[in-house]
Amino acid sequence: MNSAESFMEKKPTITVLLSVYNAENYVGIAIESILKQSFTDFELIAVDDCSTDKSWDIVQQYMKLDSRVIAKRNEVNLGGCKTLNVGLKLAKGKYIARLDNDDWSYPNRLEKQFDFLEAHPDVGIVGGVMEIMNQHGEVTGKRKYNISDQEIRNKIFRYSPFSHPLVMIRKSILDKVGSYDPTYAPADDYELYFRIGNESQFANLPDVIMRYRVIPSSITFMQTKKMELATINVRNQLQ
Repeated sequence: MNSAESFMEKKPTITVLLSVYNAENYVGIAIESILKQSFTDFELIAVDDCSTDKSWDIVQQYMKLDSRVIAKRNEVNLGGCKTLNVGLKLAKGKYIARLDNDDWSYPNRLEKQFDFLEAHPDVGIVGGVMEIMNQHGEVTGKRKYNISDQEIRNKIFRYSPFSHPLVMIRKSILDKVGSYDPTYAPADDYELYFRIGNESQFANLPDVIMRYRVIPSSITFMQTKKMELATINVRNQLQ
C-alpha cells in the first residue's frame, strides 16, 4: 500500500456531529469554534435538515475551506433526532462529539474530553460544565453537572445528567446500544444515556468547555413543555 492509499483510509479520531436547521446567524460561529480546536484530528459532519434560510450555503462554504468538514443535506425535513442518526451513519471517528448549531466550544474542549476518555476506558460518555449565553454571545450563567459515575446514577431518574451538545461518546458503545430513538424525541438523548449506562460508566469534566446559547426562537425554548412530557415518558418506560 502506498502512502496516498494509506492516507485515504486513515480514520479521524473524533467525529464532531452537528445537526443544522435555520441557524444562519450562528452556525458559522459554531463551526469555527471546532475548526480552531487544539485537537485537530477530527471530522465535522454537518447535516442540514432542509433549512429555509442561508444555513446550508454557509455550511457548504466551510466544506470548501476545510477538508475536515463533511456536509450533507436531508431530502426532506426529518427533525433533530433522525438528522443526528443520518450523521452517525457517516461517522468514522473513535469518539463522537456533539455540537449544536448555535453554540460555541472552547478551543481545548475536544482535547480535554479525548484525554479523559483515553485515560478512563470504562467511561463511555463524558460531558462537562457549560456557560449559558444569550443571542449576543454574552455569558449570563453557568450550569454544572454531577461528575462521578455514582453521583450521576443517583440523579439520572430526576433529571438529565448531561448537556447533550457537549457530550463525547465512544463510538464502540453506540455500536452496541444503537443510535437515537425517535420514539422518545425530543428527549431521545436522555433515553440514550440509560442505554449507554448499561454498557459503561458515566462522567462529567469539572471544566467549562462550551457556551450554550439560549434564544427565544430556539427549538428547545419553544418545545420546553413537549420536552418535559417526553422526559417523563422515558422515566416511566425505564423504571
